[in-house]
Amino acid sequence: MLGAKDLMGSSSEQFLQFKIGRNAKSVTHIRVTLTPADTYTVTAYRVRRSKGVLESKELDSREDVYVDSLHSVIEALTGMYTRM
Repeated sequence: MLGAKDLMGSSSEQFLQFKIGRNAKSVTHIRVTLTPADTYTVTAYRVRRSKGVLESKELDSREDVYVDSLHSVIEALTGMYTRM
């Protein structure tokens, strides 16, 4: 439902990052990082090109997110539904 594409991950840093479709909160990318405490950190970014330079701005971040809360946290960060 997010229109996730351009998935990128890293096994050494243990994250998954993806680009999402247009939304009311101007979030363009989401990064989900696994922490040593077996919880996740979910970070919302806005990435855009301005005058030929790629700019990235962290909009919001939620720490200590349990796996069963990932849907609701991503919905809160983006304003988009993650499931029907």
